[in-house]
Amino acid sequence: MDTAADRPAIDWTPGARAVLAAASELFYAHGIHAVGVEAIAERAGVTKKTLYDRFGSKERLVVEYLDARDRRWRDLLADRLAAAGPGAAQQLDAVLAASQEWSRAEGAHGCAMVNAHAEVGDPAHPAHRVIVEQKRWMLQLFHRIVEGSGAPQPDHLAQTLHLLHEGALVSYGIGVPDGVFERTREAALALLGGRCGGEQQVG
Repeated sequence: MDTAADRPAIDWTPGARAVLAAASELFYAHGIHAVGVEAIAERAGVTKKTLYDRFGSKERLVVEYLDARDRRWRDLLADRLAAAGPGAAQQLDAVLAASQEWSRAEGAHGCAMVNAHAEVGDPAHPAHRVIVEQKRWMLQLFHRIVEGSGAPQPDHLAQTLHLLHEGALVSYGIGVPDGVFERTREAALALLGGRCGGEQQVG
């Protein structure tokens, strides 16, 4: 299995950062298979040789694109969770509010991980590990929140909340229905409250 420790370190020169920025924009907007290294190098203002010198392959560039996007998401989420109250409902609401904020700013085409999985679903592809680990991390986060609520069957509830969240990300990218995250937050908090046997206060 490919891990970050298994990959050679990248020399993050200005050119390498420009390549990653260009690849991130193009991969998300147009798809991984539709974007070639020539287009990425041109957008970054570097040669293909620079791209290959820094990343070695397009596959590695895809991995770095997904890793960087995941890090930005986790940083945003950590800030929103730290600012929220400690209650399970407050933490859950913070996650869903952060997803709404992220999607409006970064997710016009839906979830980058889901989109990438549709293109690189082969488990042998090095990006597959990034995608699966990111989704497992989110499921674990929902599980930690649910455990703090005292709800029965926390595994089942965490999985249900995770499914609601994933559906919201995909539906937002499609644009149907309206108010995706508002509806998802309402349903998730009601589900958490019902499983806890009482109304969950948020705010």
